[in-house]
Amino acid sequence: MDRQTEVMLLARARETLKHAYAKYSKVHVAAAVLAVDGSIYTGVNVENASYGLTVCAERNAIFSAVGQGRQRFSAMAIVSDSEYINSPCGACRQVMTEFSPDLEVVLDSPAGLFRSTAAQLLPGAFSMKEKEE
Repeated sequence: MDRQTEVMLLARARETLKHAYAKYSKVHVAAAVLAVDGSIYTGVNVENASYGLTVCAERNAIFSAVGQGRQRFSAMAIVSDSEYINSPCGACRQVMTEFSPDLEVVLDSPAGLFRSTAAQLLPGAFSMKEKEE
């Protein structure tokens, strides 16, 4: 991802961060995902007293895009107010690789910046696709 795209996606995610619902963990997370057609979708973490019902920002952004007909993505920015660099959870990694294994990911928090791809975050991802020989 070029620097201009990274800056723009990080800004969109930061704008959205205020909408995160982190009543229990107190860690607010927002994500902005760039579809290959240039459209951008955002999401925030939404926690629930029944922890299993909590949904992460990354999945919310991707699911919002899918609901609008987008299924291929080129880049995602994730921001949080955590003192740690919180890498996406396993469920988010699986969803990212389902749609775009080459998705470029940048994470930013007060702890610093981290860059990767979805495939690097989840090597050997589960897939229902037949392997090419």
